[in-house]
Amino acid sequence: MARDYYGLLGVGQKATDQEIKRAYRKLARELHPDVNPDEDAQARFKDISTAYEVLSDPEKRRIVDLGGDPLSQGGGAGAGFGGAGFGGGLGDVFEAFFGGSAGGGARGPRGRVQPGADSLLRTKLTLAECATGVTKHITVDTAILCDSCTGAGTNGDSKPVSCETCRGAGEVQSVQRSFLGQVMTSRPCPTCRGAGVTIPDPCHKCGGDGRVRARRDIAVKVPVGVSSGMRIRLAAQGEVGPGGGPAGDLYVEIIEQPHEVFVRDGEDLHCTVRVPMVDAALGTTVSIDTVIDGPQDITVDAGTQPGSVAVLRGYGMPKLRSGVRGDVHAHLEVVVPSRLDGKQSAALREFKDLREKDNAEVVTSGSQHNGGLFSRLREAFSGR
Repeated sequence: MARDYYGLLGVGQKATDQEIKRAYRKLARELHPDVNPDEDAQARFKDISTAYEVLSDPEKRRIVDLGGDPLSQGGGAGAGFGGAGFGGGLGDVFEAFFGGSAGGGARGPRGRVQPGADSLLRTKLTLAECATGVTKHITVDTAILCDSCTGAGTNGDSKPVSCETCRGAGEVQSVQRSFLGQVMTSRPCPTCRGAGVTIPDPCHKCGGDGRVRARRDIAVKVPVGVSSGMRIRLAAQGEVGPGGGPAGDLYVEIIEQPHEVFVRDGEDLHCTVRVPMVDAALGTTVSIDTVIDGPQDITVDAGTQPGSVAVLRGYGMPKLRSGVRGDVHAHLEVVVPSRLDGKQSAALREFKDLREKDNAEVVTSGSQHNGGLFSRLREAFSGR
């Protein structure tokens, strides 16, 4: 069933070209994605752009008036160019291999209005910004709708005309001789680039493209819990398509900057805390400045061994779209003094005499204690 292109623009079948153009511009100002980000509005904008493309082309409008659809496969009443060319046989075989169109042009013009491409930008965030969320203001350099012609590409009251080279077909054909006979192939028209129409009096601002490049500032709301590699999608904020077609999407990729204290592993945060030998033996309290909650105390138990890990439950990174939070893992590095004065040496010798059973020994592999963080990582990668 043919589409009601007149109804999409809200005009009657006897509407003049100027009335059709005014109706399209009025609707485009209301529905264009730069003005109305609603998904239904984007779909309607695509429909009215297609309707305007059809009704502004004399040949396509004639097909519509005859009850056909010039954009449908097979064409409808009066649509397409079936009957020309080989009409079957050897030509149909070669069209599959050499790109020739069945019936010598049934593919038809691709139209001036095309959807825009997606865009990708990257933005750097600190660990704190990833943890708490932030609104980032970024500058985007993309194609936007030409405000002079509203995407039509024409100057003033002028309008597109059927291409003289391809006569509105959007493609040109050539016949070549081969050892099997003549082969007809089709390719996009070099004059209209497959659109089927040309613009004799193009818009002075966009040169007939229906879009211009411009820089604009966009506020990007970054949710809580993002991490490097994640992308935020902003619908219809990408490139406006040729002929003022619907804009693509803009993707903002997150790059998390290294933190001076913490190393992130999913929702968990890891840090290294150096504990003097005496404090490890007697026990102490160490304050850690967490990313979200500020300074928090961790307890170093008396007798803490090198490579021990103290954990602050629920003080890590929040999980994306969830209230759950990870933990902070403090890897304790026991620091042994490298230089001692006479008084300190005497005190340690006295302490050693009190612990007569503490002697250096070689331990077997089966009884070795776990190493520090980097030792465990090395074992994990070596498969031990």
